[in-house]
Amino acid sequence: MEVLYNSTRSKGVAVKASEAILKGLSEDGGLFVPDHIPQLDIGLKELSGMTYRQVAYEVMKLYLTDYTREELETCIERAYDSKFDTEEIAPLREADGAYYLELFHGATIAFKDMALSILPHLMITAARKNHVKNEIVILTATSGDTGKAALAGFAGVEGTRIVVFYPKNGVSPIQEKQMVTQKGDNTLVVGIHGNFDDAQTGVKKIFSDRELERELREKGFQLSSANSINIGRLVPQICYYVYAYVQLLAKGRISEGEQINVVVPTGNFGNILAAFYAKNMGLPIHKLICASNENKVLYDFFRTGTYDRNREFVLTSSPSMDILISSNLERLIYRIAGEDADRNRERMEALSSQGLYEISPSMKEELKDFYGNYADEKETAAEIKRLYQTCGYVLDTHTAVASAVYRKYIADTHDTVRTVIASTASPFKFTRRVMDAIDERYSAMGDFELVDELSKISGVKVPKAIEEIRTAPVLHNKQCDVDEMKDTLMEFLDL
Repeated sequence: MEVLYNSTRSKGVAVKASEAILKGLSEDGGLFVPDHIPQLDIGLKELSGMTYRQVAYEVMKLYLTDYTREELETCIERAYDSKFDTEEIAPLREADGAYYLELFHGATIAFKDMALSILPHLMITAARKNHVKNEIVILTATSGDTGKAALAGFAGVEGTRIVVFYPKNGVSPIQEKQMVTQKGDNTLVVGIHGNFDDAQTGVKKIFSDRELERELREKGFQLSSANSINIGRLVPQICYYVYAYVQLLAKGRISEGEQINVVVPTGNFGNILAAFYAKNMGLPIHKLICASNENKVLYDFFRTGTYDRNREFVLTSSPSMDILISSNLERLIYRIAGEDADRNRERMEALSSQGLYEISPSMKEELKDFYGNYADEKETAAEIKRLYQTCGYVLDTHTAVASAVYRKYIADTHDTVRTVIASTASPFKFTRRVMDAIDERYSAMGDFELVDELSKISGVKVPKAIEEIRTAPVLHNKQCDVDEMKDTLMEFLDL
């Protein structure tokens, strides 16, 4: 059955998957959502005998219904290849009674690779299918990981250019080095004077500028997004939750149909929304555990039913979660509002104008499958140290937030359901914070000394992504104010 994509903010918008991927954002400012969530049409037992690529096809074919089998399989084969350092692509690692789904084995050692390895292929295929002649300009705001993963995916891809905006002082040193050393004549990396929310708001403003859109089209350009607002990012993320479940099944850790919990360190809400979609496809998920850092706007939302971004923005050791406007939450709000675009739009307008909105009691009841909590900086560091001392397994700061929240969940509920924790980044990406948490004696070491020491104590080889940037020259040193983002884009396009 064909899946079409509606806007969360207007009735009557219905586009095919390839069109939604090309556009990124609906013209009314809304996000594209499937007109129905398809059900898995193959048994979990059968899926448990498949490779990651095969599982990915079985999931994505249900959402990307205007792609042919050959087109979709080609995109998958090109995405999940030797860029990943393990044949499993997303292996499960058991540690201290939980199962860590390692999503960081791709080219940039963060979970964003899982979707951004395939998005360029989906997008170029979509352009061909829709007879697009314009050059596609990918515009992305990043809190640290999306930027490098998108750059790696689109660098050198014919018919595309990519511009990444990141908060100049809001990412880790290694995250920044990964971005500013990016090769490729079609790439631009810009540090903005502001935080991630400023960058994200600036990008959305550019997307909603209809006059700019017309001007760009006349000059042969078309904007699209690689952020998680693009449905082409969200659909591939659903796959790894299905794969995690069938790995447990294949290993004999669960029986077919047995429920699991999923814990996700969450900022922009896309990663946990993918788990929500997987659950609604028929994957046996009990609780969706939403883990926040000290920017706990989502924890407060699940607790009170009020989403309020009017608070201090905190720079933490888990910068990819330093977000106060969780863009993908809009997709969930639309669903629990009965897929009523008007009700959803009113709330998004209130968020824009007043910084907050409330949901009704009946909508809050629809959130019963979620559990929200947060871990502060001390708790995050303590969890890294605890797990290392307990079993020698080293977590990055974001996964440590999730792990600490899972321990709070157990204390609150005494739930013994088997649990998968989304491990969203390699500890090598946040080496200083990780090593400081393990032992403060490491604080005197340099960044790359710490990399080598982390490899030594963890028994894990230094990832290629880190080795590559040890001596790589800085190729991008541009900075701008938030109100200069549009001008910076135009300058890059020679307009």
